[in-house]
Amino acid sequence: MSLISDILGTVLGNLGGGQQNQLLQAAANVINQHGGLDGLKQKFDSQNLGHVFSSWVGTGQNQPITPDQLTQVIGHDKVQQLAQDAGVSHGEAAASLAQILPQLVDKLTPNGTAPSGGLLQQGIASLLQGGLHSLFAK
Repeated sequence: MSLISDILGTVLGNLGGGQQNQLLQAAANVINQHGGLDGLKQKFDSQNLGHVFSSWVGTGQNQPITPDQLTQVIGHDKVQQLAQDAGVSHGEAAASLAQILPQLVDKLTPNGTAPSGGLLQQGIASLLQGGLHSLFAK
């Protein structure tokens, strides 16, 4: 088993490939539905978690976010809907998104700056096409 597979196994447990892809798409949708990276940062700021989000954008180490904190930021109902769409429990969805979203934001901001508009959408599309392996590859 490769290091990537080990990491994915640890991060996403026993979720099937389809569920993993749905959760990756859900993480991308969270960004889009909050008005891009700037809008999502504002949402984190409003919950006193802006420093966590900023660490994902910055070039240093990403600060973790707990599933409960992520649920607080994007809302219980939204996480529940994502869980239903992916066919997983609320807890599994929140835990998976808490692992995927920081990596997604980090990969979209490799130089510590957020792309906007079309460049953001191109970056998201590219990462979605590469799947989870592209997110967790160094």
